[in-house]
Order: sequence, then C-alpha cells, then structure tokens
Amino acid sequence: MQATYVQRLRFTFRKIGPTRYIGHLDLARALERALNRAQMPVTYSQGFNRRPRLSLAAALPLGYTSDCELADIWLDERVEPEVAQRQMMQRMAPGIEIVRVIEVPTNAPSLQSMTKESTYLVTLLDAVDVAELRQKVAALLAAPAVPHVQERGGKRKAYDLRPLIFDLELLQEAAEVTLQMRLSLEPSRAGRPDEVLLALGLDPLAARIHRVHLGLAE
Repeated sequence: MQATYVQRLRFTFRKIGPTRYIGHLDLARALERALNRAQMPVTYSQGFNRRPRLSLAAALPLGYTSDCELADIWLDERVEPEVAQRQMMQRMAPGIEIVRVIEVPTNAPSLQSMTKESTYLVTLLDAVDVAELRQKVAALLAAPAVPHVQERGGKRKAYDLRPLIFDLELLQEAAEVTLQMRLSLEPSRAGRPDEVLLALGLDPLAARIHRVHLGLAE
C-alpha cells in the first residue's frame, strides 16, 4: 500500500524524575498517548492493530535518566516543528520534556541504524578512594582486553568489554565523584555503564546513571 506520510519529525526529549522507572515499551506507549491527545496528524500502520508510526533511537535501561532521547514520528499532514513541540508538551506525561523538534527527510535511515555511541554521567553514591579509582580507570583504559560475562535470562555470554569503551574519565567536584563514559551503542555491540562499573569493582546499584549524548552517524 502506498505511504500516506508527508513529513517526518525528530523529537529530542528528556526522561527524568519518575519516568526513570518507565521501561522502553511503556515509554513508547506514553509518547503514543501524547500524540493522540495532542491530535497530531500522525501516520498509522496498516492492519488489524493499527499503531502510530513512531520510532525510538535506543532503549534506555530501567532506572536511568536522560537529556537526549530521540524519537521520530511520521505525519500525514505537515506541522511546523515549533507547533508540534508545543502541542506535545501540553499533553505529555510528567517527567518527559521535549526540548527540540526538527524535520528530517522522510526516507532517512532509521534512528536505530544511525546510533553509534552514547555518553553517560555516572554519579557514585557511596564513598570511594578517589586515588585508587583513578588507578583502576587508567588500568581499564590501558588493558588490551577486558573479558566480561553477561548474564541475562539464565544465559551467560562471554565477550570483550574493552572495544566498547571509547573514553572513560573520572570527574570530581567537592565530595561528589562522577565517571563520564563514552560507549559504543550499535545494535550488535553496545557498551553498558553498569558493566563498566562492575569492571571497576563498583556496585551499579550505588550509582545514578544519566545519559547526556547520543551520537548518530552522519
């Protein structure tokens, strides 16, 4: 069937506060509800279970917050980006804040295929020996390989974590210690902040993890 859409808009939005406990699928549903309440002329899929044509860049793990989440929507009628941002924000769930809307070509590659890297700020909640942690960061970056075992759904997968770490820096401001991580975020090779923390001997549950940048292929 011939496509009806005439425009594709890309939303940059924050996911903060209570929405840190909203999973990827529930986040997509929250955005869909906001689209419906804002009466946006969104394109719907065909078939029995019709859904708004909406695409998210990369799943944000439960408990994380972000300043830079991305979503694309396709529209059957043209809407100015500023108007779309205003209408959506008036109907958006608390904790989701749209900070930018731009128009992109309707035939541009999918967000998922364009996502290459992400940057996180990881604030440590427990007291640490900063000098010792700095040595661990340096050793991790200098290591030719960092063998790691990922356990999910009762299955174990061994892989090398080191190629997934593009940059890792220890920041300190007064008593607060933060790690800045720039990690690979491609579909088949994604680095996770919690696994970097484990490689440093830190507890991922004793940290606030906030995504500050998504890098897309040009």
